[in-house]
Amino acid sequence: MARIYFLTLLFSLGIFFSCNTMQKRFSADDIHSEIEKGHFSLASKKIDSVLLSKDIPKAVRYSMVFLKDSLHRVELDFSRSKSDIISWIEKNRGFTPSDSLLDEWEKTRVLEFRFIDGEKRYFRNAAANIFRVDSGAIALSQAQKPKTDSPRTALFASDFKQMQAAEIPGKFLLPKRKVKVHYTLTVDADAVPAGETVKAWLPFPRKDIRRQTDVNLIGTSQPDYLLSDDQTVHTSLYMERKAVAGEPTVFSADYEFSSQGEWFDLNSLKIDPYDREGELFKTYTAERIPHLQFSEQLQTLTDRITKDAATPVEILQACYRYIALHYPWASALEYSTIADIPRYVIENRKGDCGQVALLLIDMLRYKGIPARWQSGWMLHPGEVNLHDWAECYFEGPGWIPVDMSFGRGEEIPSKPGREFFMSGIDSYRFYVNSDYSGKFFPEKTFPRSETVDFQRGEVETDTENLYFDKWDYNMEVSYP
Repeated sequence: MARIYFLTLLFSLGIFFSCNTMQKRFSADDIHSEIEKGHFSLASKKIDSVLLSKDIPKAVRYSMVFLKDSLHRVELDFSRSKSDIISWIEKNRGFTPSDSLLDEWEKTRVLEFRFIDGEKRYFRNAAANIFRVDSGAIALSQAQKPKTDSPRTALFASDFKQMQAAEIPGKFLLPKRKVKVHYTLTVDADAVPAGETVKAWLPFPRKDIRRQTDVNLIGTSQPDYLLSDDQTVHTSLYMERKAVAGEPTVFSADYEFSSQGEWFDLNSLKIDPYDREGELFKTYTAERIPHLQFSEQLQTLTDRITKDAATPVEILQACYRYIALHYPWASALEYSTIADIPRYVIENRKGDCGQVALLLIDMLRYKGIPARWQSGWMLHPGEVNLHDWAECYFEGPGWIPVDMSFGRGEEIPSKPGREFFMSGIDSYRFYVNSDYSGKFFPEKTFPRSETVDFQRGEVETDTENLYFDKWDYNMEVSYP
């Protein structure tokens, strides 16, 4: 079973705590053992016992609150029964899988499941994922593969033809696109007691002189608001509103910006040696636990992939091509329930956009190439969705966009084809985050719903965080 991040962190730090109320001593080890066995209800009761103690450290209390919420998150993610999986396959793929076939998919981790309180439960999108990642399963059905995050290739083919050379040799610019957004975050009616203050952080476009300019806030649902103004790595618009009995609590904002893609021709770039004593190099080649760590597994795989690569460009090419070939897109578990995302991708041989982006960043940093996270939304007409990507740094040309996820899929019938995304990004992006797992402005009091990314929003009250099952979001996009 994939371990819950905060529990693993507590256990590794050796934090122990006691509960006099139940006259028992519970430790991180005790609770960890119950969760590993799938005893979620018992683990939850032990956490409650810990929280009854008035003298536990603030950091431990915070972590225990998050841990209990994480059990709820896993239960939401693993909400399908065996009959649900079979019914989906019968309806969408036209055949009934045998028990032996289901067992094989489970053994190979194609079909993800957990034991929770004695019940075998499957990931909510597990059935569709089978036919995204398993070639044998795909061959059993004539139906079209379930949708992935790849946008329409015709859009790229058209934009590629309009690329213009930039001032930097080897750099090209795509046509600039103007975008207008109406974003709405709606908290369910009675999810919060009447009269309590609901606090919401909505995603807002980040200012970037290269790729995202002309950022303009047009209007908000609440007259009073706070813009983070890029003070934090997550760019947000903060508002508050009192909950009213029987009514949803709605926050909305209208804004506009311009987005411009760019592409770097790796064959013609002039790249200088890295300044290995510089702050940039040290920062972006460092490990960052838990999701960027140079484990023996990561090192062995990366060394094998790059054994014939002699330059930074060749290392990028080797890692990018390997990931694109070996790790197909699949609907992902909530990131907050995964202890080490790159390790998860390697062991489960699949990953969504953010998961493979973190794997690529991890590999590049290990090989001494500065790399960092970026994310927001893909705003391709008809394909608006959450999306993550990366950047790597070459001395001389500077930061270069890398979209690992878009490197997968069918070929684009125009040069530079799918490998455009090895060193380029299109003009249909909503850029929100310049890193992952950062702070907010104003700071949140309670653990986040999404501990890595920030795309949908965040919501809390004076007493608790509101997880995704208590609110919804919607983005309406126009292209004036």
